[in-house]
Amino acid sequence: HVQLVESGGGSVQAGGSLRLSCAARTGTFRSACMGWIRQVSGQEREGVASIDADGETSYVDSVKGRFTVSRDNGKNSVYLQMDSLKLEDTAMYYCAADWSHPFLPCPGNRGHHAGTTAEYNYWGQGTQVTVS
Repeated sequence: HVQLVESGGGSVQAGGSLRLSCAARTGTFRSACMGWIRQVSGQEREGVASIDADGETSYVDSVKGRFTVSRDNGKNSVYLQMDSLKLEDTAMYYCAADWSHPFLPCPGNRGHHAGTTAEYNYWGQGTQVTVS
């Protein structure tokens, strides 16, 4: 049974930083495209960043230059460093994984939109980020 557990959310002033963490309880972590997706209540989910098995990253334009996604396969963890936070970054942030396509590059690294979320088949419970 796969579990993804996010942590690190909270409240921060505009311009500040937060670092989100996601721990995956599985033995096959290193093969998965991992992503961070956010959702504002009542709105569509938005993929913001992803990192595939070999460390290639992709970002949507709204977070480029401000957010950095990374992974530590030894710790089965993926991270999202968020700097220069804006009010519009306020959302529930989810970690997600695509374990259906081992070692397949994330959509943003295959010529698709970096915010594509359709291939993720495991999701965490989310962590709230509030920027004021």
